[in-house]
Parts: sequence; C-alpha cells; structure tokens
Amino acid sequence: MCQLRLTTCSCGKDRRWSKLQRAGSNSGSRRGGATATTHAHPGSPWTQHRRGAPRHWGPAPQPRSPLLRAAGPRVPPRSAPGRREAWPASANLEAAMASMVEYKGLKAGYRCGYCDSEEGKASCGMWAHSMTVQDYQDLIDRGWRRSGKYVYKPVMNQTCCPQYTIRCRPLQFQPSKSHKKVLKKMLKFLAKGEISKGNCEDEPMEPSVEDAVSSDFGLINKLDIHCDLKTFNDDLKKSLESEERKKAKREESNEITRSQDVEEKLGSGEPSCSVKVHTAPQPGRGADLSKPPCRKAKEIRKERKRLKLMQQDPAGEREGFQAQCQPSSLLPPKTKSNQPKSLEDLIFESLPENASHKLEVRVVRSSPPSSQFKATFQESYQVYKRYQMVVHRDPPDKPTVSQFTRFLCSSPLETENSPNGPDCGYGSFHQQYWLDGKIIAVGVIDILPFCVSSVYLYYDPDYSFLSLGVYSALREIAFTRQLHEKTPQLSYYYMGFYIHSCPKMKYKGQYRPSDLLCPETYVWVPIEQCLPSLEKSKYCRFNQDPEAVDEGRSKEPDRLQVFYKKAIMPYGVYKKQQRDPSEEAAVLQYARLVGQACSERMLLFRN
Repeated sequence: MCQLRLTTCSCGKDRRWSKLQRAGSNSGSRRGGATATTHAHPGSPWTQHRRGAPRHWGPAPQPRSPLLRAAGPRVPPRSAPGRREAWPASANLEAAMASMVEYKGLKAGYRCGYCDSEEGKASCGMWAHSMTVQDYQDLIDRGWRRSGKYVYKPVMNQTCCPQYTIRCRPLQFQPSKSHKKVLKKMLKFLAKGEISKGNCEDEPMEPSVEDAVSSDFGLINKLDIHCDLKTFNDDLKKSLESEERKKAKREESNEITRSQDVEEKLGSGEPSCSVKVHTAPQPGRGADLSKPPCRKAKEIRKERKRLKLMQQDPAGEREGFQAQCQPSSLLPPKTKSNQPKSLEDLIFESLPENASHKLEVRVVRSSPPSSQFKATFQESYQVYKRYQMVVHRDPPDKPTVSQFTRFLCSSPLETENSPNGPDCGYGSFHQQYWLDGKIIAVGVIDILPFCVSSVYLYYDPDYSFLSLGVYSALREIAFTRQLHEKTPQLSYYYMGFYIHSCPKMKYKGQYRPSDLLCPETYVWVPIEQCLPSLEKSKYCRFNQDPEAVDEGRSKEPDRLQVFYKKAIMPYGVYKKQQRDPSEEAAVLQYARLVGQACSERMLLFRN
C-alpha cells in the first residue's frame, strides 16, 4: 500500500511531499516503513534526509550556490560490508553547513594596483559560497577581506605593498580640523547651496596648518587703533606708554653694549664664528620685527567678536575692554564650558526651513536583495559606472552590470537577526546617499557582530567638490556609534587595509584613535606605536613581545571540517584517502591562515 502525505517542517515555512510506505502496519508504526522528509530551511542550501529513509520521489529543492547544486544533497551512507563508512555529520546540521569555502591557494606574481609593480603582489584566496557573520568577523581579525564572494589575505612578507588591517575606535573618535571642514562644507551646501572653490576630494586627511591672512591682520590692526582712541582711559594709556619707553631704552643700552663687545673681540683677534652680531632678519630666517607678531586664529576670532560687540554697544565698551585686560585669576568662573562639538552635532546640525538641498541616507540590504535595493538597482549602477569611467578611467564597456553585481552586490554573508542585535540585522548592505531625490553616492558595508566593515564607496563625480570620500567615512563612524547604543559589543569601524608605503592609502591613519593588526600574532596595536617601525621597513611585526605567538593558530588540524563526496568528515579521516602530497600542504596552509576556530566551524570543499 502506498500513501502520499504532506509533511510540514516545525518552522512552518517549508512543505514537501513525502512517500509513506506501509507493510501491514498502522500509519504511526515505525516497523515496515519509513518517511522520507525533504527539508530546506530558509538560508540553508541543503536538503536533509532522515537516516535510513528511502529517497524522495519528487524533485529536490535547488540550493542557491552553484557548488552546492553540483554537490547535491548530503546522504550519510550506511555501514555495509564492502563499503567505506563516512564520518557522521554534526548533530546541528544547519550550524555545521552555514559556512562553506573552496580554498584556491597562493596567488603570486601579478600586478600591484598601488605601486604598479608587475610581479610584486602575493595573496591567498578562497571562494566563500556561504558564510556566517561570526566566521567572517573572525577572518577579518586574522587579516582577511572580501571582494564580492572572493575572500583573500595578502602574504605580508612577500607582497610588494604590505596591507595591514586597520580599525577605528568610534567611541573615542574626535573629528580633526580637516574633518570638520568637510562637514561644514556639506552643511553650507545644503543650507545655502554654496559650492567651495576647487576640488577638495584629494585634500589630505591630516589636519592642515591654518595660514593667517594678511588682510585680516591689517583690518584688526586698524580696528585696534580706532578702539584704543575711544576706550583707553588715561591711566592705562600712560602706563602702557611708560612701559614702552622703558623697554625701548633697555633695548638701546643692550644694543650699545653688544656692539662694544663685538668691536673688542674683533680687535683682539678672536674667531669671528664665536661672535654673535645682531643683523636684520633674512627671509625665512626667524621673525620679521617690522611686522606685527603672529597671532593664533582663535585669538583673532575672539578679537573680531569683541570689536563687533563694542560697535553694537558703545556704552559697554569700557567695561568690556577692561574685563578683557584683567588677569584670568580675577575673572569670575565661566558658567558654560567650552566643549568641542561632537561628530553627531556637526553632521546633524539643524538646517533652515528654506534650505537649498535635502540629504537623506538610506540603509538597504544588498544580499539577499531587499525590495528597496531592487527598486534602485539601475540608478545605483549608473552612478557606479560614471564613477569608474571618470575617477578610475575605465572604458565604457568595462563597468558592466554583471561586474557591478559580482563585485559590490554579491556577498557570501548569511542574513542574521538577533533580539540584541541591530534593528536592520547583520549582513551586507548599501548605504545610499540621496540628494534632492537622486542617488549621489553609495557606501558598501558589512554589519558584523563586533564592527561595521567598510567595503567600497562610489559616487557621482559631479559632486566630488563635497569630499564624499571623507564625508561618507564620518557618516559610517557615526552609524557605528548609533548601532552601539543597542548592541554594545558592536563598537569598531573597520576601514579595510592601511598601506603605509602608498601615499594615497595613508589617509586612513588620520581617523584616530585607530589600531593596526599585527601580521604574526593577530593582536591589535595602536597605530602611533606602529608608525616608527613602518618608516624603517614595509613589513613589520607590531607585537613587541618576542615570546608572543598566534593564540588562535591551528593546533589540531585533524579536527578541520572537510566536505568531500557529499559527506562531512574531519581532516584526520579525509587525509587517509588522499595520496597526493600537495593536497596535504594546501589543506594545512588553509588551516594555518583561518585559525583553529574557523577551521572547525567552516566546511572546506574538496573535489
């Protein structure tokens, strides 16, 4: 007797037809028959069968990954005479199969995009067909990065331009002067439509020295003279004049004494090198006494404000100026502390109601693509195409849709949602910058258990005057701080690789405080401690303890999980079936690079 039954999973989301065979027994009896249940959980590309069950008669659900589709469902083989007994799968099949990678080995001797060396780059790589966010978090903490679904790690002591993983600590981050300049430039553009002169996208990230403008000094000096005639009282004016006369007399007497000493020493035949003669200052050598002394920009701004208040309130001029002249110890304590503005204050400063432009930042999930991502795909792609053609000078036929999808949209990271995690969940996202209803920039990011990882940024070249590279990095730091409020362990911002030997990539070190990853022990070291060593050598071990070792290294390679011939087995079982010596070297290299924890959780596909 044969009966068809609709089998429903406990999750209530997937149903498959199964075949129930009975041989003279009740439907609830387990003797004389078995139920074959085809089951595919959301987010898992696998088909699970109950042990000892006949094969399902209907079509199996197709897995998402091409590799897994070729491998087919995993069926644990039975123990039988003459048959090899495969290692049984983990009890938690879903967790064991969440991450699957195909290690490709070492790739060396190809062109470097940073120094244009033809055969100087070296890295190890693997295709990640699926990966949990925790596994990827552990991998980037060992120097790995992803480009689409390809995950790679530079061979630091062999590559021409060593690439060190860098992370910023957003909770302690304070924007520098150049960062504030970029944020203020954006606010002026949004509020009044003002466009700064010149292209500031290539300006250095480090704080620049504020040059004093000579016209400002001239204006302040004129105002000071006019103010002196109106506000100085007679006593104060006489005391200042007497001090100036005494100072001038002392300088004249010192000058006469020094000139007499010089004449005596020259007449006595002493070496002229030991004699200091006062001469007029040469250009570029010391201060020019004919000009007023340099003043800090902060003091100049205070002076302007004081003069403006005095012009508005002539009655209070004397009291205001006398208060400025009093020693700080005699002034009453300030009621309001002069605290610098936070990053959020600078970014989200309120705009007038009649603002010229409106900027909105939207976070949309890119893998698997959300409805918002699908609706804006073509517009986002067109921005990417223009960016590649103008900024990177790609030919028009190179930035294709498939290349854009493979590079910036495809991701191996599985979607995860946690009650204590961020509202948007973990995984891969696009952070879209909408200006007046159109996309002008897109930041590709990964949200992981402990960090926000920046993958790439592309923008409309017509808006390069807004320094969108710097602005987006500051927005992503603020976004990380926002996620930290609900998810306390998410407290870092990963900026990719820091390349000290490449001037264009050194700007990342100006987002302080930040740390670099030691390439040998995989511990984080403040960048201030690393820079002196990097000035001497491209490749450096940042950990100063000579006895320190990699704590997460592969200590038991036999426990590494391998997926081979549709079965999961530890490497200790797998290596007994292999006779190729190069296979063992490749697997052990993979175990050394990913570490013990990831090697036990991820499945290494071997064909």
